[in-house]
Amino acid sequence: MRYLNYLLLAIVLGAMQGCFPIVAAGVGAGALMSSDRRTAGIILEDQNIENKALNQITLQYKDTVYVNVTSFNRRVLITGQVPNETVKSNIEKIVSSLTNVKAVNNELQISSLADLSWRSNDALITSNVKLRFINNSRGFHADHIKVITENSSVFLMGLVYHKEAEAAADIASGSRSVERVVKVFEYLD
Repeated sequence: MRYLNYLLLAIVLGAMQGCFPIVAAGVGAGALMSSDRRTAGIILEDQNIENKALNQITLQYKDTVYVNVTSFNRRVLITGQVPNETVKSNIEKIVSSLTNVKAVNNELQISSLADLSWRSNDALITSNVKLRFINNSRGFHADHIKVITENSSVFLMGLVYHKEAEAAADIASGSRSVERVVKVFEYLD
């Protein structure tokens, strides 16, 4: 029964890749803002950046790309699949041109679009990493780190200290099916 509870939690967490603090706290936006190292204004700005970027990308490329945009403290990570280098470059330009974007990390892959099984595997990896973060005893809070998985590569974002970043990367790299870990952190020390 305990295994089933963990499995259900993993599935829910995987479906909510960027929403971990809300689920963990169980109370909503107030808990998100109190546990997040970003200000409430920056959290809203990050959401606006993600929405604007995805809207512009969708308008221009419709069904020819699969793109995820994740903003954390106005630093943007772009993941997914695109058909060629020109589209990859154009998407980076779209995101970079948005107001208040500090930096862009373009991790788009030039390949065919991922199928559902590929995306499901990535969601499972994300859930596994988050569960391992919850159970960690290495001195960092799981809700300080955002986990994004694309094609078995785990991207870690957040406002962290170097010690926290190393511990998180170590835990993530030891997780099942993870092929590489990329730190996209902003450091506090």
